[in-house]
Amino acid sequence: FQFVGLKNYAKLWQDPEQFAVLKVSLYYIIGTLIQTTLALYFATILSFKVRFKNFFKAVIFFPYLINGVAIGFIFLLFYRGGGMLDVVMQFCGLETHIHKWLGDPHVVNWSIVATSIWRYMGFMFVIFYGAIASIPSDIYEAAAIDGVNAWQRFWFIIVPSIRQVIFVNLVINISGALSIYEMPYIMTGGANGTKTFLMNILDTAFKYNKYGVASSMSLVLLAVVLLVAVLQKVVIGKEEKVE
Repeated sequence: FQFVGLKNYAKLWQDPEQFAVLKVSLYYIIGTLIQTTLALYFATILSFKVRFKNFFKAVIFFPYLINGVAIGFIFLLFYRGGGMLDVVMQFCGLETHIHKWLGDPHVVNWSIVATSIWRYMGFMFVIFYGAIASIPSDIYEAAAIDGVNAWQRFWFIIVPSIRQVIFVNLVINISGALSIYEMPYIMTGGANGTKTFLMNILDTAFKYNKYGVASSMSLVLLAVVLLVAVLQKVVIGKEEKVE
């Protein structure tokens, strides 16, 4: 073995491909924000009296129970030309908006992100639902007496009561967005600009046998995840001091 110091990190900085795969991670970070918003929305709605509440909870959580590989292959069929998505869009009169969902570089990452949101939203939904259920009912009753509407109840009661849960969920999901592998690997194999940072690490190590560079990339990924966790802890710490 030859000691190379920080040369591997310098190579990463000079390699434009690394910035390209990091750009792909932005799609999944945006997807995480959408996923968090949807999970919080459905958790809030279903925490109160809704018809067929248990049915809707099961529908939202069920995708999380399905194996990721199976979901990848299911959505391969769903997105293919003439597949279910195209049929539904034709039925709705949206033929002009049909794309090669996994072949068009402009939409392929959004297609995979949508699949990821569908799969993982149920996990966040359960956490939010449990957090909202822990809020004392007396607070809602007092708010109802004061004439609080549904939006005010959400913004001034629910969000402040579970904000730490929201932050933790965001950290977990942003960390997952930075290290996503399963969905893009199964659905595109990294083609059409869908290669993620983790896929690039594995290719560097086991396809090109550059273990030193791959190790450096892994440490960079670890540093980014730790930075996100530290920022989350700092934000929560400041909020606790304010209280």
